[in-house]
Amino acid sequence: MNFIQNLQRSIDYMEEHILEPITYEDVAKHVYMSSYHFHRTFSLVTGITANEYIRNRRLSMAGQELSVSDAKVIDIALKYGYDSPESFTKAFTRFHVITPNVARRAGMKLKSFNRLLIKIKLEGGTIMDYRIEKREGFKLLTKVTKFRNEIISEEGNTEIQDFWKECGDNGTFEDLKQNASNYDIYGACAPISKESTHFDYGIGMEFSGDNVPEGYTLWEVKPTLWAVFKCIGDTGDCIGATWGKIFSEFLPGSEYSMMDDTDFELYSEDLDADCFCEIWVPVEKKTYA
Repeated sequence: MNFIQNLQRSIDYMEEHILEPITYEDVAKHVYMSSYHFHRTFSLVTGITANEYIRNRRLSMAGQELSVSDAKVIDIALKYGYDSPESFTKAFTRFHVITPNVARRAGMKLKSFNRLLIKIKLEGGTIMDYRIEKREGFKLLTKVTKFRNEIISEEGNTEIQDFWKECGDNGTFEDLKQNASNYDIYGACAPISKESTHFDYGIGMEFSGDNVPEGYTLWEVKPTLWAVFKCIGDTGDCIGATWGKIFSEFLPGSEYSMMDDTDFELYSEDLDADCFCEIWVPVEKKTYA
């Protein structure tokens, strides 16, 4: 239950500090998670980012206060974290679809965004196929770049897809093949410190050479236990959908917890025709006090 408890603790912390200048990085520190891992976990399970949750709760509370008090708009704006009436009015109008001044009128409809409560919900009786594999450590030759944590949940963001296309266009895959033990392709995501605002993502192949070519990075994957999930579909959209099920279905209810280590997508010609790729998640057996 640690997985669920951490999410609930994060919500409790946001609610307790809702009027303070906090961000998802502060919340991640409170629950002892890296910013990236917390951001990905929270957004995939709840459907919104922690920053969106904080913003929506503040705007919901501001609307309630405007409708029942005589406080000045500028005072309410400052109370809920906005530097000026203009920025507050813009955000308020986007959320409630009416301006703060109009919201004061009797009978005006305002939107309410209630506090989240994380529960384990049983529904559907669907089966999530996975397998557990123990694998020795190995090395990847990778082309690596950094991405902002926030892109994980930005709708329509194509930065990682663009990185794959760039590698296909600039000869990266040909360079990798010249130093590879096989032609399986990995999309590796690195563990990061709790304070980091960016994460490393590498595209690579298993390394069999002696010297690392200029512009490439040797990525060492530690020996560990892995939970492996097939992404069924024709496009990369199935990757996000599978991660959503991993966080909302597999991790809360299984006997395994995710380790803060490299996870990766594996693209192989040996996979079934309907399998876009596999997601490999480093796991360990849960311990219960």
